Amino acid sequence: MNSVRNETLGWRRGLAVLGALALVLAVSGAPVRAQETIKVGILHSLSGTMAISETSLKDVALMTIDEINSKGGVLGKKLEPVVVDPASNWPLFAEKARELLTQQKVAVVFGCWTSVSRKSVLPVFEELNGLLFYPVQYEGEESSWNVFYTGAAPNQQAIPAVEYLASKEGGGAKRWVLLGTDYVYPRTTNKILRAFLRNKLKVAEADIYETYTPFGWTDYQTIIAKIKSFAAGKATAVVSTINGDSNVPFYKELANQGLKATDIPVVAFSVGEEELRGIDTKPLVGHLAAWNYFMSIDTPQNKAFIAEWRDWVKKNNLPDGEKRVTNDPMEATYDGIKLWASAVDQAGTTNVDAVRQAVGYQKIMAPSGFMEGLSAQNHHLNKPVYIGEIQADGQFKVVWKTKGAISAEAWSPYIADDRGKKADWTFPWACGNCTKAKYSLY
Repeated sequence: MNSVRNETLGWRRGLAVLGALALVLAVSGAPVRAQETIKVGILHSLSGTMAISETSLKDVALMTIDEINSKGGVLGKKLEPVVVDPASNWPLFAEKARELLTQQKVAVVFGCWTSVSRKSVLPVFEELNGLLFYPVQYEGEESSWNVFYTGAAPNQQAIPAVEYLASKEGGGAKRWVLLGTDYVYPRTTNKILRAFLRNKLKVAEADIYETYTPFGWTDYQTIIAKIKSFAAGKATAVVSTINGDSNVPFYKELANQGLKATDIPVVAFSVGEEELRGIDTKPLVGHLAAWNYFMSIDTPQNKAFIAEWRDWVKKNNLPDGEKRVTNDPMEATYDGIKLWASAVDQAGTTNVDAVRQAVGYQKIMAPSGFMEGLSAQNHHLNKPVYIGEIQADGQFKVVWKTKGAISAEAWSPYIADDRGKKADWTFPWACGNCTKAKYSLY
């Protein structure tokens, strides 16, 4: 709490100093040269195991910046993207983040995919009081003064997906496979799901099989054979938190072993249209993904989003241009940049402290067709939830959705140590990991 209080008091002192300096310059007649552009950082892996997923986020960020610039920019200035490639190297994410904030002097950063990359950069943003917009579903259990989470928290993706699969409509699964890449997001998400399965759905421990593979893993033959053996005799579902290019061999092996959705459905949290683009999806028809957006959603906002994307791809001669698709993290990136730009216009400055307060009150009619807004309280985006079935053309058919946008829970109510915790960054209170009681800064 003291660090937050000191940061706040320091901000106020800083404003006073800046005001005094501006007065001195005005009186002395010294020229004040305004920055001609506003630099924004784009921090995504364009090489390595995560490039399959993150390259499109870089591209859609550039598209959104072009759109904003075509309409006059922000505060009358053009946005200047500064793109860096951490190359799926988690420590390098921190180095690149520091470079963006200290050398490039960016006003904001849009980036990261894996939670390990976000955890890597988090101390940098908190130390330097930078602002990060994180656009991918994650495991929760975090709320930072310096991060806005535009991807899904577990109650906006993982929990609804498991509830659906356990329902009669979703097949009534009684036995569960929790399969993921071996890092923080899958392990923490599965910790939450295991607690939910045991305590809420009353699933026996013997009916849960949990296993992990390293990043870049390619040999799923043995694992899928074990899944088939484990499933014998009970309705079984696989919850996949595999990330990156390992999804390609995983889904290919599903097809090789004839594991159909009617036998053992797989629901994925990190597989969308982009990851399926290079796979023969005909054998995978009926397997599921849970997201907050699908390219197949039929709304005027989504039609406009897709048309803008296709035009931009064609104009910029991107590889596989006609095959490029949209997906959930791309929409979350697009929404986040729009919300940040709106907040800057409202605040009248790119000052991080001023923008941070303004962002929490912005809303956008998203391509999903829902009015989505960032919470000033917990820095998460309110989002709808969709469950889609893989189709032969690599798109998804929506089979279930929420009636409206769902508010994110930064801390899971299914984890005993989390009960009573809340994230609240609204003034005059501020805490990222506190109990129901609020504590004054003053």
